[in-house]
Amino acid sequence: MTAILFSIATFFSTLAGGAFALRQRDRLHYVLSFTAGVLLGVVCFDILPEIFTIAHRIGNNANSAMLTLVIGFLVMHILEKFILLHHGQEGAYAVHHHPQIGLTSAVALIGHSFMDGVGIGLAFQASPSVGLAVAAAVISHDFCDGINTVSLMLIHHNSSRRSVAMLLLDAAAPVLGALSTLFFAVSSTVLMLYLGFFAGFLLYIAAADVLPEAHSRGGASLAVRLIGLTCAGAALVFAVVRLVP
Repeated sequence: MTAILFSIATFFSTLAGGAFALRQRDRLHYVLSFTAGVLLGVVCFDILPEIFTIAHRIGNNANSAMLTLVIGFLVMHILEKFILLHHGQEGAYAVHHHPQIGLTSAVALIGHSFMDGVGIGLAFQASPSVGLAVAAAVISHDFCDGINTVSLMLIHHNSSRRSVAMLLLDAAAPVLGALSTLFFAVSSTVLMLYLGFFAGFLLYIAAADVLPEAHSRGGASLAVRLIGLTCAGAALVFAVVRLVP
């Protein structure tokens, strides 16, 4: 029951992040630059270390997870290039509207948020102290998850109404994930493979989608500020991960 209560806190944290992104939509390139840093930070400072920790615990190497990372990256690339008709020229891309890309990205984030809830539930099954540490980390970065979900929807020209709907699903996902742990357990091997796939997905979104869109306007002085925000986003995730034992 404690895990469910903490997962409810993530619901409000995600909503707060999404509301922030909606209010700042006229300055979305600033939000996107920060979002790209957060995505990179989550992959490098949160997901990848967790993969190696799981691999060490089960006495395995992380090669299979690295394979699913590459698969995740290529799946998103294929979706954009051949199914969603995304083109590489950023100047031309700015005039194309592909709401499906935003929906696909948001669905991936919702899946990750569900696994966040699963992580909270399983952590509390291990011990209260581990559960508190995991819950604190999830609550902290779910604010950024809300920003990411809304930002990815808006940059691909989805409506505010649809963006809010995906935000609500993303906010509810950790609660559902925590509830699910009352009925089944996730094997460490499956979790490791999932984390690898999701890391590849996030890397593609950050490097090929969010950053080019964030830097599609302005001159050199603006670019410096945007790069600074990207660094700040990565630094925030680094700090959050290091502060949680």
